[in-house]
Amino acid sequence: MIHSGDTLENPVTGERLVFHRTSPDTNGEAVLVETSVRPGGYVAAAHLHPYQSERFQVLAGRLALRVGGEERVLVPGDVAVVAPGTPHRFWNAGETDARFAVEVRPALGFESLIETMFTLAAQGKTNGKGIPNPLRLAVIARAHFDTVRLPFPPAPIQRAALALGAPIGRALGYRATTTPVGRRQALDSPSRPERTYARGRPHETRR
Repeated sequence: MIHSGDTLENPVTGERLVFHRTSPDTNGEAVLVETSVRPGGYVAAAHLHPYQSERFQVLAGRLALRVGGEERVLVPGDVAVVAPGTPHRFWNAGETDARFAVEVRPALGFESLIETMFTLAAQGKTNGKGIPNPLRLAVIARAHFDTVRLPFPPAPIQRAALALGAPIGRALGYRATTTPVGRRQALDSPSRPERTYARGRPHETRR
């Protein structure tokens, strides 16, 4: 679970997130993160959040944001809101770090998704754009379908494809969530048990 003050870095996409408010802090209403994107950095792929809005407020640098068919370059003080269901992507449009605050409403599975994708990138389990292999991605995408989707094909087609691919991925040992080593984690390995904690004592479960 992500906690306020936690930091996640994606060495592939060049993103660094500091969590200021998390789902437990807001009773699931929102997540607030401060994001830094190094020069040449970007979000892994164009995507949409079917039930969540995102509010971007630029603090430093230049952030390119494509929302639907419109592309803007935001500078410090600029604010942009992406409505639910709207395709979007962003990248650093300058020569210094782009730093901005992002508020996601409601929280849903945003933290779990980010932690999983960033951890896989740090473990070398994504391609050069930060995307896992198709069967691993199917497992993740099916579990987070209410949090994020591709802009196309239409959602029913995506859902049908994931219904075919995700069971194969799970049979190969891929998991819907992956967290960094050192956390109370579900390691991305089918042979290693998950360690959970109750009243300070570790217990092992298998998933």
